[in-house]
Amino acid sequence: MAQSQYRIGFDVGGTFTDFVLQTPTGEIRTAKRLTTYPDPSQACLAGLDDLLARAGCPWTALAQAVHGTTIGSNLVIERKGRDVALITTRGFRDVLIIGRSKRYQVYDLQIEKPRPLIPRRLIAEVPERVLADGSVLERLDEDEARRVIRGLAARGVRTVAVCLLHAYVNPAHERRLADIVAEEAPGISVSLSHEVSPTFREYERSSTTVVNAYIMGAIREYLESLRGEMGRRGYGGRLFIMQSSGGIATAEAMERYPVRMIESGPAAGTLMAAAYGELSGHRDLIAFDMGGTTAKLALIHGGRPLVTSLFELHRVGGAAGSGLPMNIQALDLVEIGAGGGSIATARLGVIGVGPESASSTPGPACYARGGTAPTVTDADLVLGYLNPDRFAGGSMRLDVAKAREAIEERVARPLGLTLAEAAWGIHLVVNSNMELATRVVSIERGHDPRHLTLVAFGGSGPVHGCRLAQALRIPRVILPAAAGVTAALGLLSAEVKFDVARSYVRRLDAVDPGHLGTMYREMEAQALQVVHESAVEGEIGIQRTADLRYVGQGYELNVPVPPGALGEHQLARVREAFDGAYQLRYGVAAPEEPVEVVTWKLTAVGAGPRLALPRAPRGGGAAAALEGRRQAYFPEKGGYVDAPVYDRYRLPAGAEIQGPAIVEERESTTVLPPGCGARVDDWGSLIVEVGA
Repeated sequence: MAQSQYRIGFDVGGTFTDFVLQTPTGEIRTAKRLTTYPDPSQACLAGLDDLLARAGCPWTALAQAVHGTTIGSNLVIERKGRDVALITTRGFRDVLIIGRSKRYQVYDLQIEKPRPLIPRRLIAEVPERVLADGSVLERLDEDEARRVIRGLAARGVRTVAVCLLHAYVNPAHERRLADIVAEEAPGISVSLSHEVSPTFREYERSSTTVVNAYIMGAIREYLESLRGEMGRRGYGGRLFIMQSSGGIATAEAMERYPVRMIESGPAAGTLMAAAYGELSGHRDLIAFDMGGTTAKLALIHGGRPLVTSLFELHRVGGAAGSGLPMNIQALDLVEIGAGGGSIATARLGVIGVGPESASSTPGPACYARGGTAPTVTDADLVLGYLNPDRFAGGSMRLDVAKAREAIEERVARPLGLTLAEAAWGIHLVVNSNMELATRVVSIERGHDPRHLTLVAFGGSGPVHGCRLAQALRIPRVILPAAAGVTAALGLLSAEVKFDVARSYVRRLDAVDPGHLGTMYREMEAQALQVVHESAVEGEIGIQRTADLRYVGQGYELNVPVPPGALGEHQLARVREAFDGAYQLRYGVAAPEEPVEVVTWKLTAVGAGPRLALPRAPRGGGAAAALEGRRQAYFPEKGGYVDAPVYDRYRLPAGAEIQGPAIVEERESTTVLPPGCGARVDDWGSLIVEVGA
């Protein structure tokens, strides 16, 4: 794909859908539109039509379209999947119900485990048994399998997840079951665990396969409809989808493996945060993405986002082990219900914020779309941080009176507070919620936030970023240009990528190099096939890693595996890498203890067109960008003060601003508290030095 072509990225969030268009000259054009429910593709298509028309770009001239969406996670969280069944080995019908015996809150007597996506009446068993070494103890009973499949078809089942014991070692029975489904009920789609998640741990593998099956039908319909509408408008290229791992793949590949795009949108923003950090010379970062519905945080170490191979969706209070587990490669994100639309309430004499959200419909009270509950956006408006006439680039006007009324009636009056105290309390509480999540991705990962840089983006991120940094004593904040559409920008910076993993559990000193080499060649062929489908030009890179643990442990750390043949010397390097990673995470290592490898992983990466960010012009200072002043609330100054308001687009590189101040742009607003000073770098980012 040539660099000098039109490329577009569009990211669906809970409240807004963001768009970024890169022109052949490298110019970046952006847009925002309220997300439409129940069909988010309506906002996507309307926004694409509008942005392309304003840029004078016909659909036929568009070379690439990249999409990020949370439709998969929403389907799971809201339990909107239909007509999905599970077939498993006889005796293992209750794997999803039992889950893990571990309690995520030891002293909570009312603990609730994640409700299985598939009810027990739609979980069927077949007689068969494969042992852990791949040998067959009991052959598949094909007559019983046919009876089971006919019974599921009679119940209206449209998608079946197949997860048989130890199929990751020997998938013969799963493959035969798929053939029988095709013969007995050709209209039923099938997800096979050895294709979706060929790794050990029965519960996690079953959960991953079930999630894939659960969202497969809806994702296929959504993507086929979106591709069809784009094609009817004249788009002749392929639609690419952002994966949870931070790479993109074709929509066709994601229709087969939709579980890989479960956290599609948030991953793109983290990639872009790493890019902005690299440009400013900072490689150890916290990516902070605060939108209208949620806040997402991720740790970036040495310029690369941390990755996890066990992702949990819909955690209860953010507690590990409380969500639905999935064995997928995903950026290690922590997501909480703290966004501009998070609803504020008076609870037991104090202010509570979230996780409930007003979303885009009806939206915050100030949207004047029928919402009456006070939200974080209403509070920020009352505090003077937001311009009611320029919200979302002026595409909608905010109603200050409705925001005041909602906060007064629902928060201030019940708690005996003034309007300003209530609005400031909402602002503080949501910041406190995000502070706890930031500690999870930094301190709990072995990194001191005082030695990191915060990259704040999303529509609400720059409003709250500096206060969050002050609370955690983070010395520096990067506020990118076009911060409100950073995730959509990240879609255009992502590489084509596909991950493959297989369990081969052995002590490191007992690994068979011949078997390992054969396995890696098979994994490489599978990954290359998917990347080649994306019409990638040029060389495709191969990256290998493995999950290791000390013998007897139950949790692993991921470390790199050297390229080429794996002999004694190369495996010794793997061991050294593991001891180093263990020391970093836990502060101690045991080089004398034996180590075992659990899962071997491979990623194929095809480089695509680079996203060329425009440079900010030089010359002049901040005075020329001063638009005026307005009353904004800063308690350090005693309440409301006359704060200067700057136009972000007129700030040249090198310009400096001292807080308290407000900087406005189309997609977001930056709030600089007292004691914070900002400088515009060569790429238009505000580099903020944080004062206490």
